[in-house]
This record gives sequence, C-alpha cells and structure tokens, in this order.
Amino acid sequence: MATNQLHEIRDPVHVFVRLDSDERKVLDSSPVQRLRHIHQLAMSYLVYPGSTHKRFEHSLGAMELAGRVFDVITADQNIHETIRQVVPEIARQDRRDYWRKVLRMAALCHDVGHLPFSHAAEHELLPEDWDHERITVRLILSDEMKEIWNSMTPPLNPEHIAKVSVGNEKARDADFPNKLDWSDWEILLSEIIIGDTLGADRMDYLLRDSHHAGVAYGRFDHHRLIDTMRALPASNQSDEPTLGIEIGGIHSAEAHILARYYMFMQVYQHRVRVAYDFHLKEFLRNWLAGGYFPTEIEEHQRITDNEVLSAISDTAGNPTAPGYEHSDRIMNRKHFRSIYTLRPADKQKYINDNPVRRVFDALADKYGVDSVHVISRPQGEQDVIFPVVDSEGKIGSSLEYSELLSRIPLVDSRVVLVAPEIEEDAIKWFNQHKNDILPEPKQGETM
Repeated sequence: MATNQLHEIRDPVHVFVRLDSDERKVLDSSPVQRLRHIHQLAMSYLVYPGSTHKRFEHSLGAMELAGRVFDVITADQNIHETIRQVVPEIARQDRRDYWRKVLRMAALCHDVGHLPFSHAAEHELLPEDWDHERITVRLILSDEMKEIWNSMTPPLNPEHIAKVSVGNEKARDADFPNKLDWSDWEILLSEIIIGDTLGADRMDYLLRDSHHAGVAYGRFDHHRLIDTMRALPASNQSDEPTLGIEIGGIHSAEAHILARYYMFMQVYQHRVRVAYDFHLKEFLRNWLAGGYFPTEIEEHQRITDNEVLSAISDTAGNPTAPGYEHSDRIMNRKHFRSIYTLRPADKQKYINDNPVRRVFDALADKYGVDSVHVISRPQGEQDVIFPVVDSEGKIGSSLEYSELLSRIPLVDSRVVLVAPEIEEDAIKWFNQHKNDILPEPKQGETM
C-alpha cells in the first residue's frame, strides 16, 4: 500500500469524505470504531424511524467540515492582518500542514468518549467531575492511540489533539502529563470543531440529523457559510482570534442558528423522545453497578448501545429484575405521555412563578409522584454574537448586521409527563381543574 494513499468514503451528507493512509489508521482504531455502535440521537429512532445513524459517521463529517473551514480561514487572501501577527503558525506551510492534520484528527476523535446512547445517558450517570470530554482526552492520550500518533508522518503530539478536540473549558490539568498552556491558535482550532456558533460539530449534526430524521429544519447553506468564514479579532478591544464571517455570509449564519433552534424544538426535545430519554436513564441507573458508567477506558470501550439494548431486552422479560419497569416501557412502547407543555403565553403570565412546577405538583398530589414526571431542559440563550467584516473592511458584532439574531428565542421545552395507565383520567382531571392550577392573573398583576 502506498504510504500516502487516498481513501474515499461515501457519505449521504457530504457525498465523499477523504482520508490519507495515516488518518485511516486512526479511523480503524478501537476508540473510533466503537462509535459505529453509539446512536447519534439516542432512542429518537422510536419517534423518527430513520434516525438510526451513529456517532461514527458524524465524526467523519465533523472531520470533513473542520478541514474545509481550516482551508478557507488559512488561505492567504482570507487572513486578516491582525490575525497573521497573532498566529505565526499560519505563516509557514509546514506548520499549517501539521496543524491541519491535528485539527482533522481532533474532529475525528472528538466524540470517542461518548457513553451509550450519547447525551441521553450521560447526565447524572457519571461520577462527579467526569463527562464524556474527559474520557475523550484519556482515550486520545492512551497507549493505543499514542502508538498511532507517533507512526504518522510527521508524528502528531497527542496533547495537541486532545486539547483541540475538547476545548480549553473542558480540559483538566490533571489529565495532561504536561501543564496546560493554551495558545490563541489552539483555542481557535478548537473553536473550528466545537464552537458554540460556527463549529463544524454543530454544522454536521444539524445537517445529518435533519437528513436521517426526514425533516427540513436542520438544513442551511453550509457551503456559503464556510466559504465566508474568517478568523477575526474577537472585538475592537482584543486581537484574540475567533471565528467570524464576511458580511456576505450573514444570512447563511442566520439560517444556521435558526436551524439549531428548530431542531431542538422539533426533534431533540420532542416530547416522546424526552420520555424515552427518561426511561433509559432510569433503567441505566438501576442496571449499572453503583448507578454509574465506568470511567476506566478499558471498561468504557466494552460498553456500547448493543450491550444496553441486550440488557433492556433481558430485563423486560424478568419482572423481578432491577430496572424492569423502565425496560418494559421501552420495549413495549408504554412510555410516559405528555399532558402539559409550557407555552410562551404561560411564561409571560407567570414571570415570578413556574407554571410547569404548578402542574407537576397538582398531578403528583392527585396521582402520586411515581406516575408523573417533569422534563425541564431550558437550553438558555444561543451564542449569536460573532465578528463580521463588511465590504469596507470594518469589523463589528453580528448584532450590528442582523436584526434577526437578537430576536431568536430561548429553546425552552419544559413538559409534564404522566404514566399511560392514568393518561385518560389525568387529562380529564387536569382540564377540569386547569383554571385552579393555572389561574389567570388579575389585571396589572404578574405571578
């Protein structure tokens, strides 16, 4: 095999993803191959049957997009002069090539620490001070991966890959042999992958999840967005580089941010999907030793969705087994049903109170706390502020160039669920007592 052979992988979103022989070694490693068995959208396939795609193909897509962004922002004609001075790494071609490979490998490996069923199982099921990013770092720095990094031409520093893959906010000094010292360049590269606004991770998952779920909400003109991306000073007061865009890409950026809002409201926080997340988490809490996933990388590597699904199936056939109730609900579609979803009108009326809590308390008092559950996942405001350079070379905030961005609402999908056994009666009772549970405020009064 030629040492620099090009490998092509068909992809339904990006058509082709290309890797060289060194990168193929990383793709074939056990941490990355494990992602073939981790669903990207947890149990969303029980709502959207096509959403059976895995973290493996998403990681390939994130790598492909990260490489494209890198090529655009480091092209000589696209480099802002202040950034050229702050980031000397982009001046030499050999250093650009090295960091481009680091970036692509960090993007390919950025999800290797994910637990079974991705985010659905992570919260509350890892020991304190652990998250999937920390496990990702441990895997990238593992003996198996170090051997691969050292065999590449040129050899890659595994700490560079680990830092860029998880970002400076998630990296912990204790997990790195050498003290962490972040350069502006490394922070910028990490932002290319996991940036809250313009990161390749977000771009790929929106496009990919939309494709597989069969919805149009997550689509946007990512080609135009990437072509207009630039590394720009973060603000007029700072020459620290961050990702921004040329003014010609502002509408693509708006569409991208709107796509995230709609995907959260329609897919990621779908009332049935979050019900299955609840049952899955409760099953795992009972099934896992001590109620937590293992953090040792050998044990982590051995548990995927396959093992969890097998355990759910076995437990659903044994009424005495721990976690039986929730495994039975998953296997036989006895999931909790939505009875109340927070409406914008109720948020406005109950500024000083929580209408979701009012509904939950009333139903729990009537039917018992085990028959009612509340999903409270307000996502908070999106990060919609990024630098924009206009046709005259002036750099300003995105809010100066877009009226839409300042108006994008919060992703707030709080919902109250009830057991299906009481659903019919609970709906009837709630409708009869709704005015008592959620009374209309008096004129001029807020609650």
